[in-house]
Amino acid sequence: MDPLSRLLGGIRAEGSVLTHAVMPAPWTIRFADRAPLTMITVLRGGGVLLLPDGTQRTLGAGDTALVRGPDEFRFVSEDFATADGHHVRPTEYEIACFIGDSECSGEELTGIHWGSEADATALLVGAYRTSTRRHDRLLRALPEFLVIHENMDTCAWFEQAAASAVDQSAGSQAMMDRLLDWSLVCTLRTWFEQAGPDAPTWFRGLSDPVVAPALHAINTTLGAPWTVASLAAESQVSRAFFAKRFAAVMGQPPLTYLTAARMDEAEELLTDTDLTVAQIAKSVGYADPFGFSAAFKRHRGLSPTAFRAAAA
Repeated sequence: MDPLSRLLGGIRAEGSVLTHAVMPAPWTIRFADRAPLTMITVLRGGGVLLLPDGTQRTLGAGDTALVRGPDEFRFVSEDFATADGHHVRPTEYEIACFIGDSECSGEELTGIHWGSEADATALLVGAYRTSTRRHDRLLRALPEFLVIHENMDTCAWFEQAAASAVDQSAGSQAMMDRLLDWSLVCTLRTWFEQAGPDAPTWFRGLSDPVVAPALHAINTTLGAPWTVASLAAESQVSRAFFAKRFAAVMGQPPLTYLTAARMDEAEELLTDTDLTVAQIAKSVGYADPFGFSAAFKRHRGLSPTAFRAAAA
């Protein structure tokens, strides 16, 4: 399994707002649920994304924005005035997925609404929970917000697929949630590919013919007794060439990356499972739980037991 697949494992849209919002301007949508990650895809129409730090970004048809939480933000129509120039108070909507008993809906945005008005703003919105430390690592790899543009053919397909899901009452929410999950993966892959040197090193390593086989081996069998020589064998190059190439691409030696990956996995197992320290030590490649505990404390500043207690 590649690093991106590992980080995305388990992150899901659940009961998200999936709405074709027919909203005559002026309007504002307040995202109040402080979700760790929110995705907004504009299928038709458009508006302006207003972020907490004052950043404004115009989104049009074909744009998908990912916004990291937990701060509230808004998406507003571009036109805040009527034709005669008199200011009109915008119609205000709110989307809150994770507050109290909310079902991720807001006033007139409840459920999914399909319309044909020429000036309609068609949105698909998904709010994502993150439930593991692995997901936190994914969020740390992302900027506060990012925007990816899709071609209109993709938007048309997306809207048709969503409409088809809505037409089928049985399982429609699950179908739409999975549609958004697919869109999230595609959006992240596209952004990482376009980010170039700003992309995480583990993503850049996936496109390197020498580093990629070693990364795949590490992430597939993290607990194997890897050495520089055995990782070089996975990449079918000499030990010296592999070590030099890995450090150049990843910014750290192979075994340093391996240890960090093992500590990340150990963190997740300590917080999200009831496995014993000895079982966790074995699963991340340490035959001796005492050796694992010493390595974990060296890297995280706490023993595994203390770390688990602090995270509880």
